Parts: sequence; C-alpha cells; structure tokens
Amino acid sequence: MEYIDYISNITSIESKYIILIIKTIIIMLILNIIKMLGTRVLKKMQDNKKEYIYTQKFRFIISILKIFIFLLIWSNYLSKFVTLISFISAGVTIAIRDLIFNFFAGIYIKVKKPFIIEDRIEINNYKGDVININTLSFELLEVNNESFIGQSTGVITHIPNSTIFSYPLRNYNTAFKYIWSEISVKVSLNSDVNKAKKVLYKIVNSNEIIKKIPAKIKRQITNVSTDYRIYYNKYEPTIYTQVVDTHIELTIRYLIHPKKARYVNSTIWNNILQAYHNQEIELYND
Repeated sequence: MEYIDYISNITSIESKYIILIIKTIIIMLILNIIKMLGTRVLKKMQDNKKEYIYTQKFRFIISILKIFIFLLIWSNYLSKFVTLISFISAGVTIAIRDLIFNFFAGIYIKVKKPFIIEDRIEINNYKGDVININTLSFELLEVNNESFIGQSTGVITHIPNSTIFSYPLRNYNTAFKYIWSEISVKVSLNSDVNKAKKVLYKIVNSNEIIKKIPAKIKRQITNVSTDYRIYYNKYEPTIYTQVVDTHIELTIRYLIHPKKARYVNSTIWNNILQAYHNQEIELYND
C-alpha cells in the first residue's frame, strides 16, 4: 500500500479515493479489452447485417456494465459528488442531467424499439434512415424531405436520444416494411377510360417488385396483428377514377418499400410513356 500513500501525498487525494479510482480504471480496461475481443470475434461473421446488429447489442451491454460497475464502486460517494457538482455550476448540472436523460432514453429505444436500424423515420423535421443507435444518440442518413420516396443526400445527422420524448416520431417501417404510393395519370374526357385502365393495370401488375409485395405484407400484418389494429381489404394495386375540371384523373395506388419507391415510380412512368408512344394510351395535354 506504499504506492497508494505515495500517490496520496503527491496529489493530496485521500487514499480511499485513490483505491476506488484504481479499481475503476482496472475494471474499465478489462471491459474495453472484452469489448475489443468480442468485436473481433463478431467481425468473422459472414453476414454483414447480422455482424452489425450483434456488434451494436454487444457494445450496448458493455456500456450498461460500465455504468452499473461505476455506480456500484462509487455508490457510497455519489450523493456527495452530486452535491459538490450542484455548488460548482448550474451549467454543469444541466449538462449531466442531459447526459443522464439521453442515456435512459437510449435504454427506452433499445427496449421499446420505436425504431430500429434501417428504419426510415422523421422526427423534429429530420428525416432519414437509421444507421446507428448509440448510448446517448442515434444517427440518420438524411433523405430529402420532399416526400416519403426521398433519396439519400449523404448527410449524417446526429440526434440526442431524448428527442424521442420531445417530438412526434413518424416511422415509415413500423409493423411492416411497405407503404402505399400513388401515381396520378391524366387522360382526356373523350378517351377510352376502360382501355387506359387496362394498360395501366398491365404496367403496374407486371412490375417485378410490386407483384411480390401483397403476399409479403399479408404475412407481416398477421405477425403484428396482436400489437396493432391494422388491416386492409385489398393488397393488390388499384386504379381510382376521378373527373377533374377538363380531364379524367386515374390514380394508381400500390404498396411499395419506401427505399424502392422512387425507382419503381420512375419505372412505371417510363412504361406509361412507352405505351403513349405506342398509341396504347392517350395522355391529357393542357
């Protein structure tokens, strides 16, 4: 114990605190080594997605262990420490409060799962795909905010976990992965509407991505029926007819994954334009 007394004399810190500090450092180093070795083991997985998910869960467990052990070691002195901090600065107290709030909000996100990795969400006017969930914050790969079919801008936004309690959250993937998308096609009042609808039905139903979705979403809705009151009378693409001013508007409604919506939308329009050039459908011109 001579080295403890020596450090105490040099630093003017009581021996009992030095012992606690040394214990804390040693345990944190051990946990960091375990974290490093565990991460290396997980990197050997063949599936990159599973590797990422398991790595994040493993790191989260290590972080929880660090907090728990720290509280266990310093439990008899935390009240004095908090009292000291309150006297030092109100700003520091607020900073610590925010850290604690974000930490427990992170636990809520991990347990309740209002969103998970790869979900497309919108919160506090930020919209993007969730690419990471940390102890204190989560990251979004931003998409443009024009519509749900927005594409990535390449910008990564860091958002505090506590934001989940301060702003409404829109999740485009909750319960199941697909949402309804619509395309409006204008034809003239004098055109053959039934013929036009047949052409449009042929185009949308022949799309390889769209035609696989009804069977998938039926299974997903069945799986979440105990958690959400969600049901649809129809899963296949539908075309609605409406007279608008001097033309007829045919609205194609179909299920699609948000991340594939823009590509599918473009493919459908290319096929509609091709049908127009082949004189299979008459599009309305103002």
